[in-house]
Parts: sequence; structure tokens; C-alpha cells
Amino acid sequence: MRDLATEFEAERGRLLAVAHRMLGSRSEAEDAVQETWLRYAGALADPAARAEIRDLSAWLTTTCARICLDVLRSARVRREAYHGQWLPEPVVSQVGGTPPTDGYAPDPAERAVRTDQVGTALLLVLERLAPEQRVALVLHDVFAVPFARVADVLGTTEVAARQLASRARRAVTAPDVPRHTADPTEQRRVLEAFVAATESGELDPLLRLLAPDVVFVGDSGGHFPAARRPVVGAEAVARFTLGLFGRAGRYTEQVLARPVLVDGVLGLQLETVYNDGRPIRMVTAFTVHQGRITGLFNQLNPEKLTDLSPLGDDDRWPPRW
Repeated sequence: MRDLATEFEAERGRLLAVAHRMLGSRSEAEDAVQETWLRYAGALADPAARAEIRDLSAWLTTTCARICLDVLRSARVRREAYHGQWLPEPVVSQVGGTPPTDGYAPDPAERAVRTDQVGTALLLVLERLAPEQRVALVLHDVFAVPFARVADVLGTTEVAARQLASRARRAVTAPDVPRHTADPTEQRRVLEAFVAATESGELDPLLRLLAPDVVFVGDSGGHFPAARRPVVGAEAVARFTLGLFGRAGRYTEQVLARPVLVDGVLGLQLETVYNDGRPIRMVTAFTVHQGRITGLFNQLNPEKLTDLSPLGDDDRWPPRW
């Protein structure tokens, strides 16, 4: 059993990456990986059974993917009953720190599917897909699993698996999906300008930073007021954003803020006190294309922010870059 545990731990990071990309939930991904371990320990405890597995990584990936497929099929019902808009749990790391390696595939593999997108935007658009499409796309395009094995996971033919991935790919690159092509330098420039524009309280500086079809999505899980539908269009998003972030400029002493990486992309972490005295934390991710913000994704559901590092007294608004 000790040898099994050692083998499994060597694969845990990859399995968590697979599960997180499929499920869009860190907690659900961790549960799926734990279930994979239980099946692994149960099925391969006999040394003879273990000896028959020539590619352990493939066996574990297939098992984990099947578990995720079952979760996705049940999650679709739960998501339809979700209060308001849904966003994935963000993976937040410090700017300039070591990027998290336990929730993401290596860059070369991810480029195949991410193309003009990264982070929260990708996870959100994956929610549009049928469970089978999402599994096919993530396994093949992100983690380079052969279509023959993808077909085995889905219980279908290799041709059908290819078709599922192709349809998913078209959905991920649809014209209405917020694009993100900015490198870290451009991300910082645009976010610095965004903070300055919100501090000014003026509409025009913010409008110049927003793409005409920009979208704002907020997830509070019903804990705080939030738009029940995406806010779309530069003027609508600008006015909504000034109402949300403008408070930071008016009540600087009550707002903590820090630039962070949100699913690998530059964003903001904020803490303040709500009108009724409750503490409120937010993590906002951005997508940037050709110098303009194409998407803002604001997570303020406390149930999805339990792993956040607290901000300190030095993290005052406006954030320090």
C-alpha cells in the first residue's frame, strides 16, 4: 500500500489539473481525485493486478475522467438551480510568486485550447458545453490524451469523440467569447489605467479602456446583491463598474486591495465591509485584448473564497503594483 501511495502522489498534481479543468470547482476536483485514489487502492492492491497496468498515468487519468463525467452530469442540474450567475472558484496566487502547478497543465499543452483565452474566461466558457464535449476537449486538447482513450472514457467511438471535441472547440472560440491575448506587461498597464479610471469617477476614461462588447459577470451565490445576468456593452459595464469600484475611492480607509494572479492572469483581490457590517471579499479577473478589457469576472461568493490569503494593513486602495 505504501508503494501505491507513492505512485499516486506522483500523479496527484496532474489528476487535480484534469479534474479542475473539467469541473471548474477546486473542491469538486479534490473530491474527484480522492475518489480516484480510493478506486486505485481498491482495484490495484493486489500486486498481480498492478502488474497488468503498463501505463499507470493513463489508467489514473481515465478513472479520474470517468468520475468527473459523472459529476458533470449531476452538476448540470445543480448549476441550473444556482442563485444568480455562476463563476468557478478562483485559484489565486501572489504576483511575482511561483505560479500554482497543481491546478494547471503545462503551457505547451494548454495553448492548444486556450489560444486567445486563459484562466477564468476559459473555465466559464467550458460551462456552455455538454459534459461529454467538455471531457473530450479537456482530455485531448489540454492534456493530449489520444482520442482512442477519450472514446473509452466516454463509452463511444473514436470518430464520435473527435466530433465532440470539434464541436467544443468551436464553442470555445465563438465570436462572443471574451478574448485574452495580453502579455503580463500589457495586463498591468491596462489594470493600472482601470484603477485610475475608477478612482476618477468619470465615465469617459473608463469607456476608453473597455471593448465595445465587454461583459461583466458577478457571482455572489446569493450572499450579496449581484446582477442576475451578465452586463454587456461598454457603457453599461462602465456605469456598473463605477458603482462597484467607485466605493473604493470614496472609502479608501475601509478598502484593502492587492494585485494578484487569478487563474494565472493579473487581477485584483479586495476586502471591505458591507453596508450591514458583514465582511466582504472579492476576486476580480480580467481578460484583455488589443489594449482593452473584454471581460470582468467578479467572484464574491464567500463559499468559493475560503482559501484566500488575508490582506494586511499595507494593502490599501489603490493597490500597489
